[in-house]
Amino acid sequence: MSKNIYVGNLPWSATEDDVRASFANYGEVLSVKLIEDRETGRPRGFGFVEMDDQGALAAIEALDGSNLGGRNIKVNEARPRAERPRW
Repeated sequence: MSKNIYVGNLPWSATEDDVRASFANYGEVLSVKLIEDRETGRPRGFGFVEMDDQGALAAIEALDGSNLGGRNIKVNEARPRAERPRW
C-alpha cells in the first residue's frame, strides 16, 4: 500500500527533485506533484508526495516542521478532496 502526503509552506524555489530528495531518506518515493496556479503557472507553495506506508509514517514524523529552503514545512497525511458543486 501507499500513502499520499500533503506538504505545505514550501518555498517558491522548491522543485520536485528537492522534495523527492528530502523524502527519499525515509523510504521509496513513488511520486511527487507540486501544485501550480492554473492561470500563471507559478507554484502555489504546496504539493503531494506518494510513498510506501512505512516510509510515509517515518517521513511525516521526521519532516513536519523541518526546514526546507529556509521555510518550516508542514507535512501530514493528505485528506481526500471535499466534494464541491459544479456549476
